[in-house]
Amino acid sequence: MAEDTTYWSIELEKKAAVIGEKPFLYLVYEDRFVTYREMDDNANRVANYLISVGAKPGDGLAMLMGNSSQFLDVFFGIQKIGMYVNPVNTGLRGEGLGFIIDNSDTGFLVVDHDKIDLYRSVAGLTPKIRKVIVNTLEAPAGFAVPDGMLDLRKAYEDMPGTKPEVSFDPDSLLLIMYTSGTTGLPKGVVSRYNKNLVTKLGLLASIILTPDSIYYTPLALFHGNGLFVTTTTSLMAGSTVALSKKFSASRFWDEICRSKATIFNTIGAMIPILLKQPTHPLERSHTVSRVISAGCPADMWEPFETRYNVKLWEAYGSVDGSGTLMNLGNAPKGSVGLPIGSDIRLVDDAGRDVPDGETGELLFKVSGDRKSSVEYYKNPEASESKTRGEWEHTGDYMYRDGQGYLYFVGRKTDSMRRRGENVSAYEVEKVILTHESVLECAVYGIPSELTEDEIMASVSVVAGESLTPAELREFLKDRLAKYAVPRYIRIVEDFPRTETFRIKKNELKALGVTADTFDAEKAPLPAADREGAQGVRETSPRE
Repeated sequence: MAEDTTYWSIELEKKAAVIGEKPFLYLVYEDRFVTYREMDDNANRVANYLISVGAKPGDGLAMLMGNSSQFLDVFFGIQKIGMYVNPVNTGLRGEGLGFIIDNSDTGFLVVDHDKIDLYRSVAGLTPKIRKVIVNTLEAPAGFAVPDGMLDLRKAYEDMPGTKPEVSFDPDSLLLIMYTSGTTGLPKGVVSRYNKNLVTKLGLLASIILTPDSIYYTPLALFHGNGLFVTTTTSLMAGSTVALSKKFSASRFWDEICRSKATIFNTIGAMIPILLKQPTHPLERSHTVSRVISAGCPADMWEPFETRYNVKLWEAYGSVDGSGTLMNLGNAPKGSVGLPIGSDIRLVDDAGRDVPDGETGELLFKVSGDRKSSVEYYKNPEASESKTRGEWEHTGDYMYRDGQGYLYFVGRKTDSMRRRGENVSAYEVEKVILTHESVLECAVYGIPSELTEDEIMASVSVVAGESLTPAELREFLKDRLAKYAVPRYIRIVEDFPRTETFRIKKNELKALGVTADTFDAEKAPLPAADREGAQGVRETSPRE
């Protein structure tokens, strides 16, 4: 990240001075607008309130909040007085939740009224929290703030909307955003007042938005997609954010039309889920022209564009990475396109460049003389290992075609080893999703009798459809390499999820092979395959 002289609240102040009466937020669930000036005034009120309860520059504040205008009031407000913020994933529980709050060294906590019990469940793990402030602005009538806690409503009722006069070190912490922690404890990605993503996101805004854009998101603001890709780019472009509480396939097109959105994002399973919904009367009666996707399956790209009358652009980036790839309709469908302003390499596990067509880990070249492109909070070892020499390691596998276009293959940590072959869970999932009766799926490795992995797939079925594990395996056997066909298949009603709608594969892995799991090694062999039974036995982990 380059040295920067701007940050979020500075940009909000600039916009409030120039386009103050323009809506910055449209709260879809309340049918209410918040202008740029109102947002800036409310951020000032929150800042003045925090000072009144003892906050000072350099203090940290954790946010245990869902999507709301108050979330952004707090996010912008702490920057007025040089505090730093930790937006906490509200889907976490137990030790994982306690770790993220405690590791960030925050002394203040703002919590939604309906998440007080969630905080109390880990209060014993977070002894550094000195003051708890409850967001009661969306609480039901008669709600009482628990003894010993403060009420955020006081900021709006008692405090002035003028900016407090506070000076602070521009090199101080501004934001700690934690990674998912799928392969260990989460790591806190640091942004500082003079080293942040705002200017870079302004460049993205100039590509995807105009001042007339209305950017809809149902994704959590504590996540990089909602906070950075939607909210920050809209701020930089002087556009409007249409904010929903959460993703709902049944309400999606109603909210799109109600908000008059012109653009929205998709991540993970959103595209397959939307495509497998019944026809909605509003799915083509909208004003959306552009969709920014992350991970759209290649075979669903054109059907999605055709059915919903939109154009899809594919983007690649991460909270703990400095590089960006984009397919702006100028690369083959299914490709993540080309790097924007970065040199790249694709390397094997030994660090050797791989030829076109072969899978390798994506590396971005780090500019300048920095030891690391990313700073992890209180974790210098992780910061140093992220960048080795002049190359930042993404942990993502890709391949490049003969024209230089890149294609995502999967996370390095989501790769399985079976029969001496590397198998990408992402690639297997893409094929499973082509079955018309499959709504969602998750593919992951299960320990084998040998030293490698057995492949397991958990699958949910489209409403009104029926599908057995044996039928699915039959469907896959001619569409996947033999070593990539899942041995274990489980039909599920739903999945454990993060607040960003991602499936929690770690929880599925922890469940392992349950009593209701189909095991192809123990299932009767279909009659059509009996003559080839010897071939099946050759793939058995017991031989």
